Amino acid sequence: MQGRGTVDHTPVYPREVVRRALELSATALILVHNHPSGDPTPSQADIKMTRDIVAVAGPLGIVVHDHIIVGRDGHASFRGLKLI
Repeated sequence: MQGRGTVDHTPVYPREVVRRALELSATALILVHNHPSGDPTPSQADIKMTRDIVAVAGPLGIVVHDHIIVGRDGHASFRGLKLI
């Protein structure tokens, strides 16, 4: 687990995500978070944050395989939605 947030916001910093991946000697990541609203549709902030992480991780040899959002009504896969 990288962090906890409030009901409607969780700060995510790409450098912190990648730093943790490097600490674990990870070569790949699958990002996962939930939407308490129940709707797993990615927000524009989710999309930007994911693209930022991909941009920081890539040059360090870390692949982001997917970002999954879990909601009461199911889940959304960035890979499946062709967002990454």
